[in-house]
Amino acid sequence: MISRRRAASIATLLAGVALTIAGIAQAVDSPAAPLGPYPGLGGCSIFPQPAAGADAPSVANESAWNQNISGAPVDPNSAAYIAYINSHGGQMLHPDFGSPRAYGFPYAVVGKHAKRSRVHFTAYGDESDHGRYLVPPHAPVEGGQKSEGDRHVLVVDRARCRLYELYSAFFVRQPRKHWNAGSGVIWNLRSGKLRPDGFTSADAAGLPIFPGLIRYDEAKRGAIKHAIRFTVDSTQNAWIHPASHCAGDTGDPDAPPMGLRLRLKAGYDISGIVGVAHAIAVALKNYGFIVADNGSNWFFGGTSDHRWPDENLDQLKAIPGSAFEVVRSAAPVHGC
Repeated sequence: MISRRRAASIATLLAGVALTIAGIAQAVDSPAAPLGPYPGLGGCSIFPQPAAGADAPSVANESAWNQNISGAPVDPNSAAYIAYINSHGGQMLHPDFGSPRAYGFPYAVVGKHAKRSRVHFTAYGDESDHGRYLVPPHAPVEGGQKSEGDRHVLVVDRARCRLYELYSAFFVRQPRKHWNAGSGVIWNLRSGKLRPDGFTSADAAGLPIFPGLIRYDEAKRGAIKHAIRFTVDSTQNAWIHPASHCAGDTGDPDAPPMGLRLRLKAGYDISGIVGVAHAIAVALKNYGFIVADNGSNWFFGGTSDHRWPDENLDQLKAIPGSAFEVVRSAAPVHGC
C-alpha cells in the first residue's frame, strides 16, 4: 500500500510532468504548427478585481482589465473619438486571431521548476525590467520563429503568478544562450501596479498583452470577463492610465490616446450572433476594448489556437465601429 504522503508526492510529480509535456507541446513553433489547448494557469488570477463597479469610470490601474464597465458614464468626446478612428482606416471589426498558426498570440506556461533565461535588451533597455525572466528557450514566438513582425513572447509563470512579456524577441544559442529583445516586462499578476509614466512595455501603450487576449476556453464557456486589446491606425500623442506610454502621430485631441476604453453600445443587437462569437460580443458590451497599439483599425486580439472556428468568428466582422462608444476614465488624458 502506498502511504498518503507518498501518493501525494507521486501526484505532484505527475502534475509536474504533465505541465512539462504541455509546455513542450507549446514549444512547437513553426508557421504551420497548430497551438492549443494550452496549460492551465493554476491559481493565478490575471490582475486583481477592481473596487469600482460597472457604473463607475474605467479605473486607472491594471485592475481595469477586469472591470465591467457596462454602466460607466460615456466620455463627452466619445462621438469625436469614434469619428476620428473611422476616418483613418477600416470601419468594421476584425478578429486578428484564429486557427491558423500565423494568427493571434501564442503563449507558454511554466511551473516552479522553470529555469531562468538571460535577456539582453536591444532597444528599450532603460524602460525594461531587469530580473529573473523564466522564459524557456523554445517559448513560442508570435508569428513563428522566422517571423519578421513584432515577435512577442508571452510566458505565464503559474507557480509565482508572474507574466513575462518580450517584444522583438530572438533566442540566441551562441556563444552563450540568451534572448535578445527590444523590450521586456515582468508583471506581478497579484498587483494592479502601473508601469512608470513614460515607460513602454512589450506593447506600445505600456500595457500588458496577455490580459487583453481572448482565449478559446473562456469563449467556449461563454464567460469572457475582461477587456480586450485592440489597435487603431492613428493615435494621439498621449495616454490614459492604465496605459503609460504613447506612440502617436498627431496632437489632435479627437484622436484616441493609448489606454482609451470603448464598449459596444448596449442597444446594439447581437441576438443573431451565435457560438463563441456571441460570447465575444457580450464581452464587448460588458468589458469593451482598450487601445493598446498602433495597427490596423478595429483589429482585436486573441490567442493562436487551432480550435478557433474561423467561420464563426467571421460574424464579428459585421459589427461596425460606429456601434461603439468611449467610456470615461477615472484618469485624465496625459499628453506627451
